[in-house]
Amino acid sequence: MRTAYTADQIRAAEHELMARLPEGTLMQRAAVGLAAVCADLLGRVYGRRVVLLVGSGDNGGDALYAGERLARRGAWVGAVLAGSRTHEAGLRALREAGGRVVGQEEIERADLIVDGLVGIGATGALREPYVSVVRAANSARAPIVAVDVPSGVEASTGRVPGVAVRARVTVTMGACKTGLLVDPGAGHTGTLTLVDIGLGAHLPDPDVAALTGGDVDDLLPRPGDESDKYRRGVLGVAAGSDEFTGAAVLAVGGALRAGAGLVRYAGPAAPVAQVRARWPEAVITELDRPSLDGVGRVQAWVLGPGLGTGDWSHELAARVLASDVPVLIDADGLTLVARDRSLLRRSAPVLITPHAGELARLIRADRDDIEAARLEHSRRAAAELGVTVLLKGSTTVVAEDSRPVRVNTTGTSWLATGGTGDVLSGVAGALLAQGLSCYDAASCGAYVHGLAGRLAAGGAPLAAADVAEAVPAAIRALRADSA
Repeated sequence: MRTAYTADQIRAAEHELMARLPEGTLMQRAAVGLAAVCADLLGRVYGRRVVLLVGSGDNGGDALYAGERLARRGAWVGAVLAGSRTHEAGLRALREAGGRVVGQEEIERADLIVDGLVGIGATGALREPYVSVVRAANSARAPIVAVDVPSGVEASTGRVPGVAVRARVTVTMGACKTGLLVDPGAGHTGTLTLVDIGLGAHLPDPDVAALTGGDVDDLLPRPGDESDKYRRGVLGVAAGSDEFTGAAVLAVGGALRAGAGLVRYAGPAAPVAQVRARWPEAVITELDRPSLDGVGRVQAWVLGPGLGTGDWSHELAARVLASDVPVLIDADGLTLVARDRSLLRRSAPVLITPHAGELARLIRADRDDIEAARLEHSRRAAAELGVTVLLKGSTTVVAEDSRPVRVNTTGTSWLATGGTGDVLSGVAGALLAQGLSCYDAASCGAYVHGLAGRLAAGGAPLAAADVAEAVPAAIRALRADSA
């Protein structure tokens, strides 16, 4: 599991460690790791041009000491001093190694740019002269290596309130910062490399966590010798309408492909016909009124994809949410509970899977604000609504009150197409029915769904049905990687 921490958590850990070490030890450890990454990226160090972007803080010192090491290996190293002050010992070391102070015009001639402008404590938009320096670096041909965080990205949140460095590689010191895993900051990070400077024993519980493939494989249910279709999880799906028949087909397909032992589908005639034709494995109840009589016992429900938002749908949603099993609410189900939040007053667990617009309606917030601060708003929704939140988007996050937010690291932009969210509902719902908690079902469901999207796309457009078909291959890939 990859864990991440806020700037305050990192600084507290650094303070504890620095009290036990000679002055400057942590900076030297950081510089050694940073220089090694830069050398690997350059391939050949001797004769290459490296430009350091140096601010007033410790990140500037890390860059200067790393520049010293590269200069001693024969690189031409120049430092653009953009801050109101400079780490004097680091600048002296760079000059003694043959480095020099240069003007901003050298940025465009660099083979490698090292961003040491601002540190993890910076918040708000960058100001001049940093803005001009960052724009010059982003438009240069050379790759950028960011020190700790790309300048302009808020380390604790991932917010990017103005201009920010777009790094090829970010070398983060001691522990990963939250903002490096969450968009929009994650989109500026590039490849993330961690340099161990000895913080491990001093770190608190993480702010954010990202499951690895091995973590997901360990959590996914496996059938045993005594398993039968009922013991493997029975999922109810209340989805689809005369207008949106495909949503039911996709949700049921996602559930079956994710290993549900039995899927009971309940819906009106039009989607019933489509589900029966595509998934004969499903047990189907055609509803002529919004009642669950005769559907049979289930261990979890998926509620909402393509369900509609009229009175009939509201009554069916109320019946589902009156049950005593976990319920995943998606799509039209979210619209219904946004209008009538009393539907969420239940003792059994609830997992909601909104995109930013749906979450905005649920918590009366602005969609753009949610996109800019996904962690903050997903946490707020989890606490305010008393549910587990899987917020879909460029970075999918899973929030539950008093737990670290989990960030999903799989997926592809090709998943931004109609119906893929319905498949995700089925996948996560199947995991709920198999006994995973909302927190784990959401996290593992997002991981498997994202991996299936990658496999299905292969760098080309996909349809939602392709994702459902690729779910077993994604699970096999997890098992193979963990073997």
